[in-house]
Amino acid sequence: MNHKPTSGRRQRRVHSPEFKAKVALAALREDKTRAELSQQDALHPTQITEWRRQLLAHAADVFGHKPEPAVDLAPILFR
Repeated sequence: MNHKPTSGRRQRRVHSPEFKAKVALAALREDKTRAELSQQDALHPTQITEWRRQLLAHAADVFGHKPEPAVDLAPILFR
């Protein structure tokens, strides 16, 4: 057998926006605890809390709220 040495670290998972929305909405419904959701979806409870916070922060954007335009910091930072 030809085994490659590993550092013992897991590969970082990338979740789709749809999955994040599903988990965040489930957290908002509060049918299950964060611990139950994290076990069900194999996520850390802090990750669920963060996605829930992001959903609440950007929910108004879905209904047409236009955020302030971003400030271009490049001229300031890269003089």
